[in-house]
This record gives sequence, C-alpha cells and structure tokens, in this order.
Amino acid sequence: MFNYIIRRIIYAVPILIGVNLITFSLFFVVNTPDDMARMQLGIKYVTPEAIEKWKKERGYDKPLLLNSDEAGLQKFTQTIFFEKSLAMFVFDFGRADDGRDIAREIKSRMIPSLAIALPVFILGLFVYISTALIMVFFRATNIDFWGVILCVALMSISSLFYIIVGQFLVSKVWHWVPISGFGSGLDAIKFLLLPVIIGIISSAGSHIRWYRTVFLEEMNKEYVRTARAKGLSERLVLFRHVLRNALIPILTGAVVVIPLLFLGSLLVESFFGIPGLGSYTIDAINSQDFAIVRAMVFLGSILYITGLVLTDISYTFVDPRIRLA
Repeated sequence: MFNYIIRRIIYAVPILIGVNLITFSLFFVVNTPDDMARMQLGIKYVTPEAIEKWKKERGYDKPLLLNSDEAGLQKFTQTIFFEKSLAMFVFDFGRADDGRDIAREIKSRMIPSLAIALPVFILGLFVYISTALIMVFFRATNIDFWGVILCVALMSISSLFYIIVGQFLVSKVWHWVPISGFGSGLDAIKFLLLPVIIGIISSAGSHIRWYRTVFLEEMNKEYVRTARAKGLSERLVLFRHVLRNALIPILTGAVVVIPLLFLGSLLVESFFGIPGLGSYTIDAINSQDFAIVRAMVFLGSILYITGLVLTDISYTFVDPRIRLA
C-alpha cells in the first residue's frame, strides 16, 4: 500500500502542473497583465504610466515564461510563471491586490468553512443514506412512491430558494436565529444552524435518489437472493449485506465533497455573511482579484487529488479482497 500511495503522489504532480498551466494560460495569456491593470484601475484612471506602476507593484512587469534579459536559471526564475504559479507548489500564494497575505487569509477563513461543511457532510450522509434505506425497505409502496416524488421536487428547486425562504421565515419572521453573521465559540452555533439545515435540504433530493438507486441495484444481485434463501429477514439483508456492499460507490461519491469541506459553500457563505473560503472566493471574483482565484483553484485541485487517494485506500477497509499494490 505504501508503494501505491507514493505512486499516486508522483502521478499527482503532472496533473497539478497541467492544472497550473491551464490556469496560468487563462489568467495571463487570454487576460494579459495589461488587461488586469485596466480592470483594476478603471477607465477614468487608465494611463500607460498607471498601468506600468500597477504591474510593477504586483510583480506583473516581468515576462510571462522566459526572461531574455537575464542569464542562466534567472531566465526562468525571473518570470511571472515562476513567481506566480510554480511558487504555489510550496504554498506560497503571494499577496492579494489589497496587499493581504493570501495564505494567512486561507488559514483564518478555513475554520468557518469547516464549521459549515463538516456538519452538512456528516449529518447529510446520515440523513440521505437512512432515508434511501427506508425507501428501499418499503419499495413499491406509497412510502417509496411519495419519497421519489419529494426527491424530484427538492431537485427541481434552486438552492437560492431555500436560502431566501429560510432567511425570511426563520430569521426575519420568527426571529429564531440571526439572519447573517458569524461568532466565535459556542456563540457560532446560532449563526451556523440555519446554513447547515439549508445545506442538507438543498442537496437531499439528488443524494437520496442516487443512494436509493445504488441500494436497489444491490438488491437484485445473487448474494441477496442467497441470503434470503437462507432465511435472513429483509432488515438483516438490507443493513448487513446491501449496505456493506454499497459502501464502495458511496465512498466514490463522497470524494467529490472533500474539496468543499475546505473551500466552503460559495452561495451559503455569501448570503449568510460567513467569513469562509467560499465568500472569500466570491469576493475575489467580484473584485477581479486574480491572485486569490488562482490560489483557490490550485488548492481545490490538491484537495480533490488527495480525496481520490484517500478513497482508494478506504476501499481496502471496505472490501478486504481489494489490494493496492
């Protein structure tokens, strides 16, 4: 297993380099530093001198990939690509346009994002899997039928609807929780309660239907018919055999959520005024702070690759027949 992990880490390097190159091309080739300076300065203040000053202050006055004015390795190190893109491999994200250190901002904003994402992830898995199992247990009955109808209805409604209605009813009309903001310690619970509930409900329809499909597929396999033939009850067949064998697709689906545990929910954090990484990214996009956006894209790539490795490793615990060599 150790050799497998090392190989996966080595394989991840070309992927990250590819993501880095694509991101660099989008930000610096399609959208040149001169274009970035014009957008930041505004039409009223755009002059050749102002553009050059803006680029020099932020390190965008160097060549993109190759500095022909330098000698030796400095031909490559004294470039925008080396200073702005390759530096991210050692988690040197540089500074935002307002001068603040991006790495420090990520560290401070990670806790609020995790405070929302972890409860939504853990409680959501419990609610989705439990509901799907109940629907499968009562399959072909009114419980299953109306459960599917409810799932389709939940899938058809935008998450913005849940946020707006939740803030209006729960916060403005009933005054149960604050409408927005964030606190420290136990005081943060009242600010997180509504976003967590909305996060679970907004994703319930699609997740429950997917888990129901996974469980129904397992129910039609030979080992289930064998277990029934041995006289096992439907409850034991469902919870002891079907649930265990469905863990691999469940783990595969859960890996997609791992980057969100750190990067946060963009809409929820923005609407509820939570100072997490999601709102940080949205604010950077609105202000066209490309340094922050590049850092968040790169961080998301690392988290996703890490999640894939962890998922493959977890397969060996779910099914001992799987060996990672």
